[in-house]
Amino acid sequence: MARIPTAPVVAASLIGGYLVARETGVRPLGGAVLALGGAVAGREWLRHAGPVGTSVLGVVYLGSFGASHPLAKKIGPWPAVVSAAGASAVASWALSDRRA
Repeated sequence: MARIPTAPVVAASLIGGYLVARETGVRPLGGAVLALGGAVAGREWLRHAGPVGTSVLGVVYLGSFGASHPLAKKIGPWPAVVSAAGASAVASWALSDRRA
C-alpha cells in the first residue's frame, strides 16, 4: 500500500472541515470531514509512528481543533483554523512523515 503523507491530510481536513461547516451551516458535516481526515491520518500514524506516536498525534489533532475555538475569539476564525492546521501538520511531519 502506498504511503500517504499525513501533514497535508490533517491540514486539509482541519481547514476543509471548517469551510464545509461554515458554508453549509451544518456543523456535523464539517465534523465528518474532520473525522475522515483523522481516520486516514490515524491509519498512517499507526503504521509509521506506532501506537504511542499515534496517540500523541491524535491528541495534537483534536487538541488543535478544540483550541481553535477559543483562539478564534481572540484572533479571528481563519487565523485560528490556519494556526491549528499548521500545528497539527508540523507535528504529523515531525513524528510520522519525515520517517519516510
